[in-house]
Amino acid sequence: MSRYTFGAIDIGSNAIRLLIDYVEEYKKPEFKKAAFVRVPIRLGEDVFSKGYITQEKEADLMQAMSAFAALFRTFAIDAYKAYATSAMREASNGTEVTEAIARECGIDIKIVDGNTEARTIYGAGGLEKVLDKTKSYFYIDVGGGSTEVVVYADNREVEARSFRLGTVRYISGAVSAGEEKLFSEWLKEKSSQYKPSGIIGSGGNINKAHRLLDKKPKDAIKAKELSALYERLRKMSVEQRMEQMELNANRADVIVPALFIFTTVLCATGTDTVVVPKLGLVDGIVRELYKERKVFL
Repeated sequence: MSRYTFGAIDIGSNAIRLLIDYVEEYKKPEFKKAAFVRVPIRLGEDVFSKGYITQEKEADLMQAMSAFAALFRTFAIDAYKAYATSAMREASNGTEVTEAIARECGIDIKIVDGNTEARTIYGAGGLEKVLDKTKSYFYIDVGGGSTEVVVYADNREVEARSFRLGTVRYISGAVSAGEEKLFSEWLKEKSSQYKPSGIIGSGGNINKAHRLLDKKPKDAIKAKELSALYERLRKMSVEQRMEQMELNANRADVIVPALFIFTTVLCATGTDTVVVPKLGLVDGIVRELYKERKVFL
C-alpha cells in the first residue's frame, strides 16, 4: 500500500484555508483529512475598495503562511500547492505580496485565473455519489470575490466560466449591474442549451445554509427552502444573525449575498434543488497533487 501526504492552501477573498490530507492507495485512493484550518483574513475588503492589499492585511497573511509552513513541516508532506484567487488576482500589489511570502515563509503561491479555479473546484470529485451521469448539472462555487460556474453534461465538464460576483465584493459595493446581467443571461442561455437537472453548490455559505436547514449529508436544498432562509436572514441585522442563528462574525455578513447569488442561479436556470457535497478548492488541489504525484518541496 502506498501512502502520500499532501497539503493545499486556498488564499481567498474572505478567508484563507489549509487542508492536509493523507491519501492511501488500496484498490482505489482513499482521502483522509489530517488537518483543516480556516483563518478569517478578508483580503477582498482591501482589494475591492482600495485596489491593493494593505500592509496590515499583508502582515496577517504572512503570519498565517508562516504557521501553515510549520504545519507542512510537522506533517512531513510530500507535496503542496497554494492557490490565490480573486482578491490576489485583482490586487495591484498581488505579485509583490506573493513574492514576499515566498522569501519569508518558503510558500510558493500561484495566482490562478477564474477558469482554473472553477475546474480545480470541480475536480474535487465526490460527485459520483450524488449525480445521475445521464443528466446535466451546473456546479456553482460562490466565493468572496467571484462565482465560478462549471457545466457538467454527458458525464463530463463541457464549459467553465468565472464571474466577478462574490460575497465580499457585494458588501464592499463593488459589484456592477452589468456583471449581474451578464451572469443571469449566461445562465439562461446555458440552461436552454443543457437543460440542467439541478445545481451543485460549493462554498462555506451554502455549506452553512445546509446546516442551518438541518439537512442530512445527502439531502438537497429545495429552492423554496433556500429562498425562505434568504428572506429570513436578509431581514435580520448582522448582530441578530450572530445571536439568533449562531453565526460567527466572519460569516454573518456574507451569507446573505451568497444566498442571493444562489437564488439568482435557481431562478435563471429554472432548477429546484441544490446538492451540497461540501468540497472546495483545497479538496480539488489535493486531488490534483495525487494525480501528478510530484514533489514540489
